[in-house]
Amino acid sequence: MSPYLVGIFVPLLFSIALENVRKKKKRGLPVDVGGEPGYAIRNYRFPSPVETIGKGVSTIADLFEKSCTKYANKRLLGSRKLIARETEVSEDGRSFEKLHLGSYEWLSYAEAFERVCNFSSGLLQLGHGKQERAAIFAETQSEWLIALQGCFRRNVTVVTIYASLGEEALAHSLNETEVSTVICGHKELKKIIDISGQLDTVKRVVYIEDGAFSADVALPGNSSSWAVTSFLDVEKLGRENPIDAELPVSADVAVIMYTSGSTGLPKGVMMTHGNVLATVAAVMTIVPGLGSKDVYLAYLPLAHILELAAEAIMVAAGSSIGYGSPLTLTDTSNKIKKGTKGDASALGPTLMTAVPAILDRVRDGVRKKVDTKGGISKILFDIAYSRRLSAINGSWFGAWGLEKLLWTIVVFRKVRAVLGGHIRFLLSGGAPLSGETQRFINICLGAPIGQGYGLTETCAGGTFSEYDDPSVGRVGAPLPCSFIKLIDWPEGGYLTSDSPMPRGEIVIGGPNVTLGYFKNKEKTDEVYKVDERGMRWFYSGDIGRFHPDGCLEIIDRKKDIVKLQHGEYVSLGKVEAALIVSPCVDNIMLHADPFHSYCVALVVPSPHALENWAQKQGITYNDFAELCEKEETTKEVYGSLVKAAKNAHLQKFEVPAKIKLLPDPWTPESGLVTAALKLKREAIKKAFAEDLSSLYA
Repeated sequence: MSPYLVGIFVPLLFSIALENVRKKKKRGLPVDVGGEPGYAIRNYRFPSPVETIGKGVSTIADLFEKSCTKYANKRLLGSRKLIARETEVSEDGRSFEKLHLGSYEWLSYAEAFERVCNFSSGLLQLGHGKQERAAIFAETQSEWLIALQGCFRRNVTVVTIYASLGEEALAHSLNETEVSTVICGHKELKKIIDISGQLDTVKRVVYIEDGAFSADVALPGNSSSWAVTSFLDVEKLGRENPIDAELPVSADVAVIMYTSGSTGLPKGVMMTHGNVLATVAAVMTIVPGLGSKDVYLAYLPLAHILELAAEAIMVAAGSSIGYGSPLTLTDTSNKIKKGTKGDASALGPTLMTAVPAILDRVRDGVRKKVDTKGGISKILFDIAYSRRLSAINGSWFGAWGLEKLLWTIVVFRKVRAVLGGHIRFLLSGGAPLSGETQRFINICLGAPIGQGYGLTETCAGGTFSEYDDPSVGRVGAPLPCSFIKLIDWPEGGYLTSDSPMPRGEIVIGGPNVTLGYFKNKEKTDEVYKVDERGMRWFYSGDIGRFHPDGCLEIIDRKKDIVKLQHGEYVSLGKVEAALIVSPCVDNIMLHADPFHSYCVALVVPSPHALENWAQKQGITYNDFAELCEKEETTKEVYGSLVKAAKNAHLQKFEVPAKIKLLPDPWTPESGLVTAALKLKREAIKKAFAEDLSSLYA
């Protein structure tokens, strides 16, 4: 045989053989479980759910103390000092706050443990009673974690509340749980004061200091009897009056976590120490090589279980946690003063957690830069990207070895520098991640993405994709703490007998499944069940299907399905996920009315994409709002949606017949999306009721 043919066919056969081995790997295995009949899968390495990381660790308080002893001199908590806060005024007269931040300053594990013990003792000295609850209402920062662990050392149940929560939901959360002590940031203190007349049980407020904040706060009305104390003063009080810890047990409620709620008032999910610990122990078996050399960038809300569990995992592994914020994440973030490093550049993290919306922004930002530069830079990027894509998809003829290194140095090094240049693993959760974004981040950052699926009700535990799984659009096999079961949903046409893959509603069982909703037995009984073997199950309302290797794919949601006038079923979430890949779209909400035969959509378009398009078309406008009102703009965006729908093989009735362009972004502050950037459908429908009505006119 010709050596040329050998050179072609041997690598090709080798590539095919490797791909077949990878495809045949079983990541989840069928398991016999109790409860409602269905099709259940477990993690292939663990016959029964894991519950802890080792002997002597049964609570999050145990975990923290053990790590602080084991890694006493290692760095734990890193924060950036605020050097200056400035206001910049744009050409159109709008004001923007810009921050000049210094380098990271660190607390060791031993120093952090000392502060936790001091805060714990100080809390008791303030008068916080044994059975009373404390709430943490603040942005993610080192004091948040110190306060949490301080409360745990007194076996105090902590109520966690998103810093972006509205007044009604905030008052509801504090009153329902009868919180007596609120630990808050200086911005959040102002919100607490604003609703002071609505709070029934608050006695003490502990505020976290800020350089630009004065402690002289006027407390009106009911709040005049509050004891308002600074965080540092509580620590000082505890340092001068140390008290032995009163540690919890595994079954004690650690956290009542109030979700931001996509509909109505938020519900408080009751999590025991054992629940959270099970998820921590499970994830530690999945992420490769976790250890004290890792640096984690923390910027998502700690009031969300995804971030709280992630930081507990870092503590268990002896890793370092550097705190940042979404608005200071990169060198070009909104609040970063020009010339100042963003959090990622200053920290150089190896690990990050992200929600899909943030990864989508990273992807869009990189593409924007590449498209703007054009020329040879764009050509090189496109070649490098396509070569690496081929390699990741298993082709021997993609970029490997020296060629991979070459593209990394020439093309991708600058992209990786956006997030510090050292990322080795990313965890994505909170919502489905598009396959396009997953591949883009894989290639440009050179790091695997572990896409997970879980809920607040399961302490973020559910499934997790392994680092060597190159597939997209799936959320992995069951975590070692969970069994995943699909049950029939005949009304929606999803059955476990479906071929070639079983389909149905996702039900999660295991030690990570929480106790239920605080003071809401009716809702708890509706979605939580205990089977005849004593295992607790949570009915998610999500629809999934199992692939042959035991990995789960989310394909629908029961609540998002609407029946149109002529009997067709439309899955709102599925269609939105298909349409949001359009480069013209930043956000979209599909709306279906049972009394009509077609769907409509509210679209938040991408300013960058539309402004570039308008420039090429020679279209003049005064501002972005005016551009969105133009008929030709609507036609352009609609055309991009139709193209995306065609690529996703949507049915004609699933494609919105009419759309309305909305110039202002949907943010948690506006109340139109949750802190995890999920749509709040009812809030959006209420805010744009006239627009929706006009689309059906």
